[in-house]
Amino acid sequence: MDDPQGRPCLADYVEELAPRLFHVGRLDTETEGLLLLTNDGELANRLTHPSYGVQKKYWAKVPGPIPRDLGRRLKQGIELEDGIARADAFSIVQEHGQQALVEVVLHEGRKHVVRRMLEEAGHRVIDLARIEFGPVKLGRTKPGTVRALSLKEVGELYAAVKL
Repeated sequence: MDDPQGRPCLADYVEELAPRLFHVGRLDTETEGLLLLTNDGELANRLTHPSYGVQKKYWAKVPGPIPRDLGRRLKQGIELEDGIARADAFSIVQEHGQQALVEVVLHEGRKHVVRRMLEEAGHRVIDLARIEFGPVKLGRTKPGTVRALSLKEVGELYAAVKL
């Protein structure tokens, strides 16, 4: 919600919406995509805690071609300096020339985990975007846009974490 280096942050977009908002997870400065904000601290905590299994879907642009065993390797687990990280799902969205767009689904949110997993597997991430957080989809939402969730989306988020 703030940045010690003075860069734009979430609070700049939502300071007039509510007195206290919790961010649900984070994105580093090189990653774009879906961020959730809530005034319910318990909901935020459960949505980000891996024990609740709420999946986050990412699209990553990486150098291609993609070897056939990459999905299997990511699902079996990639050894990182802070422990093994496993993808819940993996698919190739598109391959074109020397680049590929891949989809990685995880239910944990360690720092730079998608980037680190792919890089450890030999695929440097060129671009990365979170396109889904649990039942909420980014869709065609433009960068910097804030929108209220539908009642259905809110209900699905609460149901996902048994609240």
